[in-house]
Amino acid sequence: MKKVFKQSGILRPVLIITLFFTTMFQSNAQQSKPAQSGYAPVNGIKVYYQVYGEGKPIVLLHGAFMTIEGNWAEIIPQLSKTRKVIALEMQGHGRTPYSDRPLTHANMARDVEGVLDYLKIDSADVVGYSMGGSVAYKFAIQSPKRVKKLVIISSTYKSTGWNPEINAAFKSFKPEFFDKTPMHVAYDAVAPDKTKWTKFIEQMITFASQPFDFGDDNIAKIAAPVLIIVGDNDGIDKVELAKTYKLLGGGVAADMAPMPKSHLAIVPAQGHVSLMMQTDVILGYLNAFLK
Repeated sequence: MKKVFKQSGILRPVLIITLFFTTMFQSNAQQSKPAQSGYAPVNGIKVYYQVYGEGKPIVLLHGAFMTIEGNWAEIIPQLSKTRKVIALEMQGHGRTPYSDRPLTHANMARDVEGVLDYLKIDSADVVGYSMGGSVAYKFAIQSPKRVKKLVIISSTYKSTGWNPEINAAFKSFKPEFFDKTPMHVAYDAVAPDKTKWTKFIEQMITFASQPFDFGDDNIAKIAAPVLIIVGDNDGIDKVELAKTYKLLGGGVAADMAPMPKSHLAIVPAQGHVSLMMQTDVILGYLNAFLK
């Protein structure tokens, strides 16, 4: 093992994600059963969704390589006590079949809109983690009237928003790093076609390694209030984060001017993976912001 880490730091993110999946799947028993689930035919693919609870709608967008259960098992039971929770699995993830359609933030954002159309939901609060946060940003830009409030957890709207070592790791991923991991097991448990695993991973690696930037001007135009939640050591470049918050109207002296509608929460002693495990902390910020 020491030899592996000496050769490269690339495997470390994969091993951390593996630990994340192991921990989250151990807690799946706490997740309630959906009141509704199925497939929405949108943009040439079928997107799997689950609906929980009643009330004002809130959409949950998971991180890369993940499933609804893997990302939101601890969050859904609490949110669904007072909200109508719509969780979906993006292209190739979980129960949503693999597709040769280009995997892009724009396509996935259009899929989110398509699912809302299918469920006859005009607008909703949107929460995205990691890759799901980037998709949420894109959704707010492409479909601004569909977003009431936006919550971005440990994510960015441009690849340079990550620390350089994170982007280096993305570019160095190999399909074999993911074989026989809990992510692979989770995929096999729910994927419509388990033989697509390698193609899915290859597609995701290509997607993760491609630079992206949705534009500062577009972020500044987001009308919906935005809550950004990050760990203090989660791989997000904090200089770029400060610029992002400024674009959203934050970073003012609130004793001399009105408190901005968008909020920023930096959680101490947390990384990209451990942040998502802080259920009570995240729910505390979510509930306060969304109310």
